[in-house]
Amino acid sequence: MDWLTDNYVNILRGFGETLRLLGASGALALVLGTLVALARVSPVPILRGVGTFYVTIFRNTPLLVLILIAYYGLPEIGIDFGFFINISLAMGTYTAAFVAEAIRSGFNGVPLGQAEAARAIGMPFMTSMSQVVLPQAFRLVVPPMASVYIALTKNTSLAATFGIAEATFRMRGLFNDYASQMIQIFVGISLGYILIVAVISWIATAFERRWAVA
Repeated sequence: MDWLTDNYVNILRGFGETLRLLGASGALALVLGTLVALARVSPVPILRGVGTFYVTIFRNTPLLVLILIAYYGLPEIGIDFGFFINISLAMGTYTAAFVAEAIRSGFNGVPLGQAEAARAIGMPFMTSMSQVVLPQAFRLVVPPMASVYIALTKNTSLAATFGIAEATFRMRGLFNDYASQMIQIFVGISLGYILIVAVISWIATAFERRWAVA
């Protein structure tokens, strides 16, 4: 276990970087995905078209391709927020397409009468969506949203390819330094990822229980 006792600080830093990636890209995905979902159900044809185009493009483009574009392409055209933010942007915009579809499924699960009642009392589309439909939709999509964020947790490992010192990057370094303990290292790092996934699942369950009582 000398790989752990000698390197636990770097391992913790690696998982800290993983959590930073997850938090930054996850927050972007939630905000952007919600906006795209609203566009998908908008009564304005142009907005619906934009939303559909976004989901179609980003769901069918490999995440690695988007990261390559963000890592190498954006700086070439003068858009460079730093490697970490550029990669977070790629992961966030990719995940937003899946968040949008999850939220749109929640919209479809809200009884049609709710939106019709809101329009009947004179609520504009955005007001009825934000105050009536969207809160109910979020309650319905907790399990699929948890699945999306679990997938994002796994996707953060792609950042190791580009030198971001997250958990997978640290694991590769440990493989090189402690080749005779590769199985233990793999199991140990895997347990760290499992812990993150367990926390996401626990948070999702807590939200479900809270909203079920409400």
